[in-house]
Amino acid sequence: MRIILALNITLIIGSTVCINSCKKDDGFTSSGVSIITPSGNENYLNLGSEYIFDQSQLPTFEINLPKRALDYLDSDPTLEEYVEGSLTYKGETVSPVKIRYKGSVGAWVGGVSGEDWSNPSGRKTATKLSIKINFNWNSNGKKFYGLNKLQLHSQNNDPSQMRDRLGYWLYRQMGVPAPRSIHARVIINGEYYGLYALIEQIDDAFTAQNFTDGSGNVYKEIWPTDENGKARESCDFLRNLKTNTSGVPQTKIMSDFAKSIQNSESDESLKANIEKYMNIDQIISYAVVDYTIRNDDGAFHWYCDENGCGNHNFYWVEEPSKNKIHLIPWDMDNAFDNIIQDMNPVTPIADGWGEKTNNCRSFAYGYLNIYQKSAACDKLIGGLNLYTEKFNQLKTNLLNGPLSITEANAKIDEWANQIRNATQEAAELHSDAISIEYWEASVENLKAQLAHARSQ
Repeated sequence: MRIILALNITLIIGSTVCINSCKKDDGFTSSGVSIITPSGNENYLNLGSEYIFDQSQLPTFEINLPKRALDYLDSDPTLEEYVEGSLTYKGETVSPVKIRYKGSVGAWVGGVSGEDWSNPSGRKTATKLSIKINFNWNSNGKKFYGLNKLQLHSQNNDPSQMRDRLGYWLYRQMGVPAPRSIHARVIINGEYYGLYALIEQIDDAFTAQNFTDGSGNVYKEIWPTDENGKARESCDFLRNLKTNTSGVPQTKIMSDFAKSIQNSESDESLKANIEKYMNIDQIISYAVVDYTIRNDDGAFHWYCDENGCGNHNFYWVEEPSKNKIHLIPWDMDNAFDNIIQDMNPVTPIADGWGEKTNNCRSFAYGYLNIYQKSAACDKLIGGLNLYTEKFNQLKTNLLNGPLSITEANAKIDEWANQIRNATQEAAELHSDAISIEYWEASVENLKAQLAHARSQ
């Protein structure tokens, strides 16, 4: 009996190791993935990330996985567990790499078999799901064109296949340090899965690319103060720290900023503290783009439940040499949706910039009666609302610049021509892929949404 039990345990452990192995033997990992030692002359080792995010190209990424590993991923994508595989790009293969599906509650809808959309689970049912490819796991120092990871977003909630790329482009055109994005074709084990949005990961590679001093901390989805205006504790920031996690991490810049907001006792002192730690043109530009394109599932939507209210889909980046912090947008697949009317059942924000509803108590909104709280009731956002003249000035710059019909529509047409054949190819191969006719209609609808935004 003991022998059988020991054998069963060994088999279970062995099966797990074959899926997620670290042990390497005889030119292969224990899960059967080739170990390719680079010569040092490869393009992916010698060229920078600008090569990957070249807006003029439509790259193809070829992922190869052992069948058992792919079956394991497909059995329950919501586990978000890595398996080993390889990646081939422009004739160069990186192997092994770590690969997994990625998503959020909304992203899994229609993509897995579980019946409870609020608690997604089950086997993969959609052809495309978002994918993360990791080159630098366990801080092994590996890079791919200077990047630690590739994030390939499925765009399943976006029939125009433009929201991610257009949204981030608008932020960047307005001076906000947002991730870069292009479209990409994805092939898995020889099968073309479809068109994805390649989104730049917010990590130390991003900070090095966007800031002179790229050594600062990156935090994910932690607001400096709670909904009552009290500064978060250092331990709260540490739980959400995504870089500089080794040794004894420090949160001094973020913690000091949070305390300064908490301790501001007048509008004047609040503005002074915001200006001490933030680039005002940059953060107000962020707000201008956010509200104009109705990025209603971002930092300015405060969702509420029985545990309180909070926001999501953003990062903070510190810039130590200037003692500044920067708000970074994230997850744009629901942006633009509510410009003309509230189309999304979950995301619509009730208030315009600076407006308050229900005396800053939570309230139900939309036909699903989902509770939210006015963003202007947050102390930091309330401080940003004081910059009315700056907001209006920068909105004019947006409308007359990157969001103008000349610039925005030309950019959409350029990208549409770039991805048309890839969209058609997916439609011919997969029954759940968007048809070329519906995609073209959705692109025209996006242009109509932008026209409406210009008129507001």
